[in-house]
Amino acid sequence: MAGMVLLVCCSWAVLLCLSVQAYENIALHQPAWQSSTRLFNTGAERAVDGEYTNLSWNGGQCAQSNWGHTAEWRVDLGGVRSIHHIVIQYMTANKVWDENNFYTGWFMGFSVYISNTTNREDGVLCFRDTNYTSATIPNPVNITCPYHGRYVIYYNNRTHPPFPEGYSDDAYIRLCEVEVYGCPSRGYYGENCSLECPQNCQDGYCDIVEGTCFGCAHRYMGPRCTQDCKEGLYGSNCSQNCSMTCGDPGRCDIMTGHCNGGCQVGWTGAMCEKGYQLTIYNTHKNVYILKPSYISKFYA
Repeated sequence: MAGMVLLVCCSWAVLLCLSVQAYENIALHQPAWQSSTRLFNTGAERAVDGEYTNLSWNGGQCAQSNWGHTAEWRVDLGGVRSIHHIVIQYMTANKVWDENNFYTGWFMGFSVYISNTTNREDGVLCFRDTNYTSATIPNPVNITCPYHGRYVIYYNNRTHPPFPEGYSDDAYIRLCEVEVYGCPSRGYYGENCSLECPQNCQDGYCDIVEGTCFGCAHRYMGPRCTQDCKEGLYGSNCSQNCSMTCGDPGRCDIMTGHCNGGCQVGWTGAMCEKGYQLTIYNTHKNVYILKPSYISKFYA
């Protein structure tokens, strides 16, 4: 009997472990790219290989680029992921990281983006350094960015001189490790990724900390998308106005926007978006025939 109880307890423990997902480094061993590569053993993948015990330029564990006016590095998470924070370990030459370490000048002024495409401008700016000095810039740096996206992009530039004191004249990549922590599966949030996002969140995504929706599916609104659209509104996030040319002005189906009660005189279409004028023809028998002539189209 004792053995059976132990077996049952162990089974429950295994199931519990499988059902609870902690924040994971979802960038580890994922495909990476950089704008240029300095040496054969300094490719972009070195920044997501999980190795950063040797922070020297020739240690074979860091991604490095050639110098230039701009420097860009990115990792492909393999799909849109919910992200909580990003940790960047910069090269130090295995020396103390302080104002006397010359690598600080190459690190300062950097930016981090999260994007669904390889273009950083399509995404969200998580962080841009505008205040650090060689004495205050941390390494590693921990950036909280509770958002979702497929690509995490590191960027730096030296395109608009003069530069702040301590900045390098050129932009470089000297990344020994970039760790992206978040939930590996879509539709979950919370410290252990164990809570399900509200069911009406658009595409199943929600804030990884609070669980509030980034957007709502059609017909819903509110922080957790639990409220029906108010009268006169329809569509995603209830962001569209019902047509005022509906038979019952400003009232329509909260899913489709189709008018309730037909259209007002002079309008037709599912959303009463087609306007027309009536032309009167007098026949030889003094019978009047009204014929519609469409004059315009618009979309509510």
